[in-house]
Amino acid sequence: MITMDDIVREGNPILTKSAEEVALPPTKEEKETLEEMLQFLQNSQDDEIAEKYGLRAGVGLAAPQIGISKRMMAVHFQDFDENEYSYGLFNPKIVSHSVALTFLSGGEGCLSVDREVPGYVPRYQKITVKATDLEGNEIKIKLRGYAAIVFQHEIDHLNGVMFYDHINKQDPFFVPENAKACDQ
Repeated sequence: MITMDDIVREGNPILTKSAEEVALPPTKEEKETLEEMLQFLQNSQDDEIAEKYGLRAGVGLAAPQIGISKRMMAVHFQDFDENEYSYGLFNPKIVSHSVALTFLSGGEGCLSVDREVPGYVPRYQKITVKATDLEGNEIKIKLRGYAAIVFQHEIDHLNGVMFYDHINKQDPFFVPENAKACDQ
């Protein structure tokens, strides 16, 4: 079972390097790791389990965050319209995106970052992601708003990018002209 002790924190060089593609089909170990990552997210959102094991609630987790430099990520959340997203993905890739941007007005957080980082994180409002799921199926997912933000945050981890790298250094609350808050 993955716990907060397994989560790599900022400052670790694995979080700033690009992760390796996973050769498909994945090995049994890779598949089990991805299933455990998804289970961690489910556990972290269960109040009882989270309290028992001291888990911080998370909606996404990328393999580099548990010290594995491979292109694997898990997400488990509901968007603002109550749509559910629960995936373990190998080699996720953004294949198209909108010009329009969006951001969370409360900013973003990360399981690997134990501090508040104020500022807006501009991201594409809509994206299409191609990946291979836990069952070995090639899938294509169209995402918008909050779901698109979560997926971009995790895919960034696979590319060695932290969410605060997107925050405007001179003006953390700068809103690009083609951006609007997604949670309004």
